[in-house]
Amino acid sequence: MKKIISLLFALFVLTNVNAFAQNTANPVGPEKGSLVIVGGGNVGPEIWARFVELAGGPNANIIYVPTAGDDSTVVKNDKTVKKLQELGVKSVTTLHTRDPKVANTEKFVEPIRNATGVWFEGGRQWKIADAYLGTLTQKEFNALLNRGGVIGGTSAGATIQGSYLFRGDTKGNTVLVGDHVQGLDFIHNVAIDQHILKRNRQFDLLSFIKTRPDLLGIGIDESTAIVVHQNTFEVIGVSYVAIYDAKNFAGTVKNPAGDSGNNGPFFYLKKGEKFDLLNRKALLPAPPSTKTASN
Repeated sequence: MKKIISLLFALFVLTNVNAFAQNTANPVGPEKGSLVIVGGGNVGPEIWARFVELAGGPNANIIYVPTAGDDSTVVKNDKTVKKLQELGVKSVTTLHTRDPKVANTEKFVEPIRNATGVWFEGGRQWKIADAYLGTLTQKEFNALLNRGGVIGGTSAGATIQGSYLFRGDTKGNTVLVGDHVQGLDFIHNVAIDQHILKRNRQFDLLSFIKTRPDLLGIGIDESTAIVVHQNTFEVIGVSYVAIYDAKNFAGTVKNPAGDSGNNGPFFYLKKGEKFDLLNRKALLPAPPSTKTASN
């Protein structure tokens, strides 16, 4: 009897460990809020409109975080603030510090508690990590998502939203795996790269994901974004988003779009196409029927 109980217990533990492993191997987006993750370059009208809409339109209360930039660029009347105001947003508050002790204070996080959206500017993503990881500020960013808000960002402000901080080295952005590897983890088990086609980076995530097959790589080109809610994202903007999944690296998995000769280790999604993050599967519309009506 004791042997049977021991075997059942071992089976229970093994089953739950496997379930946990499968769970943690899957990227998951925010349960209630949304993310707008932009690959840098010019943020076009479509992307701005979606971000503002998700934040509440003219009644949005947006926090602008320029921390990824140089100190010389951290100014109150930034062009992004002006852009949001031109779009009709009445309340835009700049929030910035380099000191995690400041970011861990009640006074600093007070504006986030009333906000409906947060926007991270571009620059170097490790600067955001240094300032906010493990602080009350990070906690309040997550609380904003949990009440249905939106977090957006471009370039460095895109990569910081993943769980793994790609190009997070203080020595330069050509170091793919650096001295900072933890992102803010708004989207789990994902590494995000930006400017991928404009800067000829499309193979960088491929080499990295080979070493970390547990992660999903998402590469976003300039003027392009993914809009994430729960376990699905949609591509908006003018260029492409690349998907890097280790199961495709043998080159035997057909491109979801079915394009001839494109069964490589990664594939692209374009505007309007969607992706299932939990099952790592492209969600593409069915091709038009080729059947003709019979006479």
